[in-house]
Amino acid sequence: MNKIVGQVLYEHNAHQQLRPASVTKIMTILLTMEALDEGRISLDTKIPCSEEASSMGGSQIWLDTTETLTVHEMLKAICVVSANDCTVAMAEFLGGSTNSFVDMMNAKAKELGMNDTCFKNCHGLDEDGHVTSSYDIALMSRELLLKHPTIKNYTTIYMDSLRDGKSELVNTNKLVRNYSGCTGLKTGSTSLALFNLSASATRDNFSLIAVIMKGPTSQKRFTEAQKLLDYGFNNYTYKDFGTKGDVVQTIHVNKGLSSEVEVCLEKSSYALLKKEKLTQINQEIILQDNIKAPISAGQKLGEVRLISNGEVINTINLVAKNDVKCFSFWNMTTHILSKWFNLLR
Repeated sequence: MNKIVGQVLYEHNAHQQLRPASVTKIMTILLTMEALDEGRISLDTKIPCSEEASSMGGSQIWLDTTETLTVHEMLKAICVVSANDCTVAMAEFLGGSTNSFVDMMNAKAKELGMNDTCFKNCHGLDEDGHVTSSYDIALMSRELLLKHPTIKNYTTIYMDSLRDGKSELVNTNKLVRNYSGCTGLKTGSTSLALFNLSASATRDNFSLIAVIMKGPTSQKRFTEAQKLLDYGFNNYTYKDFGTKGDVVQTIHVNKGLSSEVEVCLEKSSYALLKKEKLTQINQEIILQDNIKAPISAGQKLGEVRLISNGEVINTINLVAKNDVKCFSFWNMTTHILSKWFNLLR
């Protein structure tokens, strides 16, 4: 999945509901990053450890109830070694309880359109009814990477440490070390879920996400994810045709104080196609007829269409860059007097 346009390049059983294991933590990380961006916490905020957090099994850094770690340290432990104890500690701090935090997770999943997902916990240990799909994992992975790109400061760590070097961390995602452009993202495995992975990579401003669920072995998930990423990078290309705010044309305005207005792209214009088809793209500019004042900045005045083999593959609105007031005797007089006084200065 391309992180900007969300286009699916290849899928197989994309909506099959399966156990996600620790890939669940992508949602926990996403909610943590939202709290950071909203100022509810900072990277220096101290997070305590409860009895529940310290008693978690599976992957952990053996937190003690007398110990506090910063959000920065918690994110490092969660992203690099998938620490269940740190995950629960963060969930309790943000939600007040793990149950309340799981409600937050499900609410966010609904907001993102993750219709195959039902979270029962924040860490991913096997629990009946705790399910998602590869499509939904791609959705939350894209949201995390697109809205909170600084998470890559943690998901790209291969080796690090905590507690003044006493606790060594080695990333469970081997692609971080072995795959060019890898930006993360999260592994997960249990005896029932088997081996899962959400893998992300970026090359030449082109970002992909590959999701593997229920892989038979740990190595198989990495091999298959690499094949998917290679397929995307080898066969597809991404090209910008303009950035949000770029002026495309200046057009005539009837009955306005100004006789013309600049129209610009409402959002960035891009195309994602198979490499052999990129040269076949044409741009078509369509403008409204007989444009009259008043015009407000941001008002739609036309659109740009990207066309490949006769098919429209992207449409971007063209909007007014600035206001144009309607001509009247009063504002024309004011306009002339203003210019006259300026000339006298």
